[in-house]
Amino acid sequence: MKKYITIGITVCVASMIAGGALISGLNAAEGKDPTKEFMKLYHKAPKGTDPVCKKAVDGKASKAELTQLVAGYKAMCSAKPPKGDDASWKEKTEKLLAAAQALQSGAPDGAAKYKEAVNCKACHSAHKPD
Repeated sequence: MKKYITIGITVCVASMIAGGALISGLNAAEGKDPTKEFMKLYHKAPKGTDPVCKKAVDGKASKAELTQLVAGYKAMCSAKPPKGDDASWKEKTEKLLAAAQALQSGAPDGAAKYKEAVNCKACHSAHKPD
């Protein structure tokens, strides 16, 4: 039993480190918008593959993927919107963060909250640069 607990803790710590490294890497990318890079990685996917956000809605995202989603949304909450109102950006990103955290914690309504929060058109209409 101790072996499984140790493995679980190791996986969680590794996921947190990977998520932090991902966000640090996104923020350090010269001339690149970290929000745009995060969206490419977690809201888009190669043809024939589900993006992480869809896997999260379907309950198929791994713990590591959920950790990285939460880290990405935290970074977005503190970022300036590429376009549009700061208050609207804050409201939308905080809703995404709270929903991703609900998924990560295993909340029974987490998938429904996340599905509602991942409203691409609402956010893109207000904040995606032309």
